[in-house]
Order: sequence, then structure tokens, then C-alpha cells
Amino acid sequence: LVFTEEDKYGLYSNLLFKYFLAEGIVCGHDLFVASAKEHPDNILKELPAPLLDDTYGKELGDEAAAVKSEDFQDSMKIAWRYQNLPKMEASPATFTKFGHYYDMSKKMSPELFQSIKWHSFYLHEELSSQPKMKPCNMNSAYTRLLQSIQRIISQGGFDGSDPQKKQKNVLRIGVQSLGSLLWGDDICCSDTPEDIHSLTKFLYVLRGLLRKSLSACIITVPSHLIQNKAIMERVTNLSDMVVGLESFIGSERETNPLYKDYHGLVHVHQIPRLNSLICDVSDTMDLAFRLKRKQFTIECLHLPPDLSDTVSRASKQDLAGSAKLLSSGCGAMAIGKKHLDF
Repeated sequence: LVFTEEDKYGLYSNLLFKYFLAEGIVCGHDLFVASAKEHPDNILKELPAPLLDDTYGKELGDEAAAVKSEDFQDSMKIAWRYQNLPKMEASPATFTKFGHYYDMSKKMSPELFQSIKWHSFYLHEELSSQPKMKPCNMNSAYTRLLQSIQRIISQGGFDGSDPQKKQKNVLRIGVQSLGSLLWGDDICCSDTPEDIHSLTKFLYVLRGLLRKSLSACIITVPSHLIQNKAIMERVTNLSDMVVGLESFIGSERETNPLYKDYHGLVHVHQIPRLNSLICDVSDTMDLAFRLKRKQFTIECLHLPPDLSDTVSRASKQDLAGSAKLLSSGCGAMAIGKKHLDF
């Protein structure tokens, strides 16, 4: 269960959501897309087009050439004592390829959809087509969604507890903007909602369905609207992986030269514990994302070289204050309670 905290305007979290679904189509997995804001058919029509091996090599070659030219320009500004230090890779190297890569400027062709099975759950259609349900101790929208997921798991042969004779496949589940007002939940508009445990109950039952089936799920939640921190702590404990996206749009960092190469920060709050009692700690503590012309990439956050003399003294002081919020060095692990520690 991958829990994604949406950015303020939901722009970049929606891209991450589409990447997850597009990877399922390319791998031949079945899809289940649920939303109360946008029709799932429209979401699938806007999935990015996959890049073939030769196309990706050409795209990566062009970007690598651009990166080398930038590195050569930066090397003229970096002090001599830092030039011989080992450089950390900010983007995946050419010889390591995990999964597939996609072109954000193009849409996926309809021919790829014909090879897979996909199911949709649009809340407004479900409420109008199905009869009223008996009152229970959970939000009715969440109950209908759980019933739909359970039906797909049992009918599609994804139940791992039952022996299946046919070839097994993986079900990818995507739920968009869960917990918002469109789902009939009021946790985003009140500190003391009427049913404070509704979302927690939904995730508890959903995790049980995922544990006994061949399925994986990604959920986006507008966490910046949830004022009750106790709800977020419960949701985090019920999730396997928790990732938050912080966009620079509308903030002071948008115009800060320190973050000019990036569009936002990536906060990894929790990662899955596989056969271990504690979580693995990543060597890279500071991650940032940026949307290129064709790709959405997550990279290590590097401090820029010393600014030129054209920058005013006041701007340098502001940058010095912002640099203190980051880790102690480029690629080094953060020490102490800093702003970006997680």
C-alpha cells in the first residue's frame, strides 16, 4: 500500500499516479482505477506514452550531453579542493534500467489498452446506479469502494488464498484524492470530524485485502488539508510506504535561486519493512523532483556552486539562511534535526 501525500495543487502527485498506472499497462497487469473527482476513463486517456529502448537511448543521450555541458560550466565555478571528490549520480545511469520510461508530452496509444483488463469506479455513477446501503460504521462511499475491490479480486482470480488453475496476474489499484469532500468525508474541513475513524477503517480493511491477494495499491490524499495530526499518524501506520510531494508553486522557494533547477521536494516518510524490524535508512536524505520537457524525474538535491559576483549581498545572505536548512553537504547524510530530515 503506497500512500502519497498530494502537493498543494495536486499537479505533480497526479503525474506520479499516472506513472503507476502506465507501468501496469506496459507490464500487462490488470488495473482498477477509483476516483470521485475525475472519471477514470479520462485518467486512462491521459497516461504518458512509453519510450522504446532505442527512443529512450536517444533521449537519454541528448540529456546526458546537456548535463555534461552544464557540469563543465559548473566546474569552472567549483573550488579546486572539491573537484576531486566522488560525484553522486543525480539521475539513473545509462546501464541501469529499472522499469520503463515515459514521454509526458505524448499520450499512450489505445492499442496498448486492448491487451489488458481494466476496471473503473466513479463514485457519482456508483451512487446513482446502486441502491441505498444499510447504515454501517463506515462512510458509504468507502464501503462501496471496498465491495468493488473485493469483487474484482475474487472474480478476477487475484485471491492468493484460493488455488487458481489459470495463469496468475497482478492487479494494480489506484485511488485518487481519497479523504476529500468529494468522497463524503469531512476530515479535510474540520478538526473534529463526525466520523474520525472512517478513513482509518477503510485502510485497515483495504490492507487486509491487499495482503491476501496479488495486488498493489497507490492512494493519493490531500494531506495538507487534514488538520488533525492524529489521523495522519494512523494513516501512516496503516500504510507500507508513505511519500509526500511539496511543490514550490506559490512559496518563497519558487523564486529562490537555490532551488532554481527543481520544482519541489520529495519527503520519504516511511518505506516498507521487508523481513526486518526497522526501516532501511537511505544514504540520500534530500530528494527533489523536476518536470522536464518530456520526463518527470526525482533526483538528489545538490547545493549549487558559489554564486557569481553579480548576485547582491542581500541575496547571498538569504541563500546562506536557506542552505542551513539543507544537509551539511552535497550527498552527505544530514546530521541532527534539520528541515529536510526524515
